[in-house]
Order: sequence, then C-alpha cells, then structure tokens
Amino acid sequence: MRYKGPLPKRVTGRFNAWMVGLRASPRWGRRVSGRLTVVTYTGRRSGRGFSTPVAYRRAADGVTIPVAMPERKQWWRNFTGEGWPISLDLDGADRTGHAVAQVDGKGRVTISVRLDPPPAASGR
Repeated sequence: MRYKGPLPKRVTGRFNAWMVGLRASPRWGRRVSGRLTVVTYTGRRSGRGFSTPVAYRRAADGVTIPVAMPERKQWWRNFTGEGWPISLDLDGADRTGHAVAQVDGKGRVTISVRLDPPPAASGR
C-alpha cells in the first residue's frame, strides 16, 4: 500500500533545515538562491507563523512555486480559494505578496504569487 499522508515531521524538519543552510552558505548560496527561497506565512486555522524552503520561478511582477508531491504536504492548502498573504526572501530582501494555489486536472499544484511593490527607498 502506498503512503498517502504527510511526511514525518522529523524528516521534513531536517531536510528543510539542510536546505536553508545550503541557501545561506557562502559557497553554494548564490547558486541556489536563484531557484530556492524561503516562504513565510501565517496558518489560516492555527494563526502560527511558518517558514519553509521552496523552489520557485520568477516573472516580472510575480513568482510561481510548483509544489512537489502535493498529496504529501499540507502547507500549500493555506493558499487555496481566494489565497493568502505570503512573504518571500528574494534577492536578499523580504518581499510580501498575495499567493493563490491552483490544482490542475492531474492533481499538480502551483502557487502563483503576485508581489507587492517594493518599499520605496528612503532619501535621507
């Protein structure tokens, strides 16, 4: 019988910590930060803050996050329906936006993020 539930927390916790460390490393950080970011969001039901590393593709005013193995993950469900606020670490700066999850006919999940305009630079 094939496993359908979420991955064990000890496995995902270790993997996520490893990926965040890889992204922050002086040797590999620049290479992976163009494809890997950390998203931060507040859970709809729990009200708790969460951060998780994800792969992404960037467009002019948005970001696309393909969710690998969505049937085994829960976090993306916060962005179903009308979507939910999200924060991403892009180019060394936190960017906020609005994320909406879409599920296609084959069960693949993609999260589309419309980024908020970057904060204006202060002219001191």
